Amino acid sequence: MRHPLVPLGVLAGAAALLATGCSTGTSPAAGEPRGAAPPAAASPVAAKDPAVVGANELGRVPVLMYHQLTEKPASVYDRTPADFRAELERLAREDYVPVTARDFQTGHIDIPAGTHPVVLTFDDSTNSQVRLGADGAPAPGTAVAILAETARKYPAFKPVATFFVNADAFSATGAAKALTWLKDHGYEVANHTDRHENLRSLDQAGAARAISAGQQAIEKAAPGTRVTSLALPFGAMPEPAGIAARGTGYRYDGVYLVGANPSVSPYAKSFTPGAIPRIRSAGPKDEDAELGSSRWLDKLAAGKDRYVSDGDPATVAFPRAAQNELAPAFARRARPY
Repeated sequence: MRHPLVPLGVLAGAAALLATGCSTGTSPAAGEPRGAAPPAAASPVAAKDPAVVGANELGRVPVLMYHQLTEKPASVYDRTPADFRAELERLAREDYVPVTARDFQTGHIDIPAGTHPVVLTFDDSTNSQVRLGADGAPAPGTAVAILAETARKYPAFKPVATFFVNADAFSATGAAKALTWLKDHGYEVANHTDRHENLRSLDQAGAARAISAGQQAIEKAAPGTRVTSLALPFGAMPEPAGIAARGTGYRYDGVYLVGANPSVSPYAKSFTPGAIPRIRSAGPKDEDAELGSSRWLDKLAAGKDRYVSDGDPATVAFPRAAQNELAPAFARRARPY
């Protein structure tokens, strides 16, 4: 589905939407500040001297956006399964490790020293993303199958992603079965509204209803799912912007745009959890290639502002010259060098 890019300048009003975060698994309980250290269970594993690995946990992070996988792309948002596989293998070779949107937006990034986080996100709950066979396993050529195959080929590459779903998700399998499978296999299930409506075109009550209905559809299909992330259909922010993150029956730690650039670190002062940019998956010769994933991955590899982990999830390591970029909420976790 065509998602026209929304200029980030129109989203300035979202800059201070979220002051606290909540998540599941190893993330903090609802209402716990984003700057809180990870639980004791997330102890450092093979952490290294930040200077040795060139750690920069105030660096930029690619949040990649996928839609339909098809052998015959009909939109700039479509990719072939082969293109998708090639992009995942590139990420693995370049030492990227996937993390969920949930963990990224709350600052709970637990990856090995010297590696870089990447957030893989999927919109619109298409059957090309998730389709289960009669045996309950992912059908060949689907996004989850290709993710699993990539992880087997590159064991350091975790098969982790966030699926922003609409009502009646993954129709070939059925929402209940598909969402439960995703949850049981470590994927994040998140909201993309019930009917993919342009929230900016609705009044405040209508936008809130569309978001709430998407939340309710997920909870009905997969009871017990705690949804903490929202992707805006078409990247369109509702008015007022605050209702994207908070409303009756929903509360989100991260709201995701269509965007066209990497996100700043969740530990940075400039991080805006209410308007997180994403990068469209695209090859070097695709339409708007300068805004796409292939070119941005080139730029991040060539530059010096990419997020690099020191391997210790309890600290935030960065060159001392970047001290002023650190958000005050993470001051106690700071590890400048």
